[in-house]
Amino acid sequence: MEMMDNHSVNVDPGATKEPLKRGVDINYGIDDSPPWYLSIFMALQHYLTMIGAIVSIPFILTPALCMEDEDPSRGIIISTMIFVTGLVTYIQATWGCRLPIVQGGTISFLVPTLAILNLPQWKCPSKDAIAALDPEAKTELWQVRMRELSGAIAVSALFQVFIGYTGLVGKLLKIITPLTIVPTVSLVGLTLFSHASETASKHWGIAVGTIFLMTLFSQAMTGVNVPTLKYRKGHGLQIGWFPLFKLFPVLLTIMIMWSLCAILTATGVFPEGHPARTDVRIRVLQDASWFRVPYPGQFGIPTVTLAGVLGMLAGVLACTVESISYYPTVSQMCGAPPPPLHAINRGIGTEGLGTVLAGLWGSGNGTNTFGENVGAIGVTKVGSRRVIQWAALIMILQGVLNKFGAAFILIPDPVVGGIFCVMFGMIAAFGLSALQYVDLRSARNLYILGLSIFFPLVLCLWLKDHPDFIQTGNETLDSTLSVLLGTSILVGGCLGCVLDNLIPGTAEERGLVAWSKEMALEVDSDETIESNTFDFPYGMSLLRRWRWTRHVPFLPTYKMKL
Repeated sequence: MEMMDNHSVNVDPGATKEPLKRGVDINYGIDDSPPWYLSIFMALQHYLTMIGAIVSIPFILTPALCMEDEDPSRGIIISTMIFVTGLVTYIQATWGCRLPIVQGGTISFLVPTLAILNLPQWKCPSKDAIAALDPEAKTELWQVRMRELSGAIAVSALFQVFIGYTGLVGKLLKIITPLTIVPTVSLVGLTLFSHASETASKHWGIAVGTIFLMTLFSQAMTGVNVPTLKYRKGHGLQIGWFPLFKLFPVLLTIMIMWSLCAILTATGVFPEGHPARTDVRIRVLQDASWFRVPYPGQFGIPTVTLAGVLGMLAGVLACTVESISYYPTVSQMCGAPPPPLHAINRGIGTEGLGTVLAGLWGSGNGTNTFGENVGAIGVTKVGSRRVIQWAALIMILQGVLNKFGAAFILIPDPVVGGIFCVMFGMIAAFGLSALQYVDLRSARNLYILGLSIFFPLVLCLWLKDHPDFIQTGNETLDSTLSVLLGTSILVGGCLGCVLDNLIPGTAEERGLVAWSKEMALEVDSDETIESNTFDFPYGMSLLRRWRWTRHVPFLPTYKMKL
């Protein structure tokens, strides 16, 4: 944390200013190892930063799986997501790209997931029909859908593993332009508006209150610090200042609105069964076990279908582009040299491997770099890899505590709906932010932008209302086309990519010049050779002894061909 910095330097205001160096104002750099007690505290910040995004995913996923609100298995899914997040984060930070980034569940996979579960064979029975089933039948009802998602996620992620470890990422980026990124990412948020509306409408007062507090904490009060006690060796207890609102706006909002709903529940303002009550799903917490270790295939052996795999491929591509854009930013924030090509290749390959593990474990989602934790590095000025490794350990331990995962299911739906309104809007805005690189005065660009965003929404909404329209006579082909054409991020991304690469336009007009500078993937080879930041923690002497390792794209000894 910034308030823990005991090495601040007084600078003469009249001194000549030198160009800002990488990591010059950071408290702990990427290779630094803070004391273990500080590392645990700073790791807890990263854990709390990502937990809000993690727990929001099951609120959309589990209803689509035909799981009842009071099913204790919802807590198991959350615990599994947290466990896999910790496992993949440790692998990525230690052996992958070796940047201090958190890998976890992503909303990008929800869009193809909902398209798959919208197929006729996966649509849920009526609530009355589900309620009439015996417990074993209810369990099989959602587990058969989870097995379908697990197989689709695991197999589609092999594409990410392939392009990462074979070094094809750089070539793929030549056709992935800003006008490809904008519809791909922005449609993730735009497509999910109906789910935000459905949950927020259960009590608009609570939902709007949630939005208000989120806006207040994350935008208006980021500069407000709260006094805290800290211990400094040789000086005893001192008063420090902690940027509470800047670090934890989501967590604070949830805690305050959750407490408000608890008060309104206890005083009887909300009647029995009201979705804003905090005891609606109390049985989930009561029935959940204290300890449970998630394991691969815990919901059965994953099944694989062509429709599911091709549909999930859209989520894989969206996550690949998003993660690559974070690598240079994180590297500079934590005082590391620009990431060399082998680290980028290994990072994407490891992210794909993490998604394969997430599928096999049955989390119902993939993995991606958490933007929230990237922001936390900039705020706390702590870019130590060791801190992220401690955070991964905390996530693994919490994933084993099943009661902990079940507790988050008790968050009232209107509170979640308010969070959705903010989070989905931010995802759409993040996608649109790539427009800063292109010339928006160009009629060519406006045409591509408008068509690649509007047409997928029209097509996907129509196919959702007419699921039996595609009839080719082959059931597998029907399902495959329904998922592909019903996945807005795939339709929009492909449309934007094809149009931008086929319709004539200058490099400046298309934003390719500005985008290539932002990515900064071409690094100084001398700087890369001198630095061991991205080397493996063990075995480097052996790798340097073998000449063939220079030709393997994901090894630290790889010699980039310029």
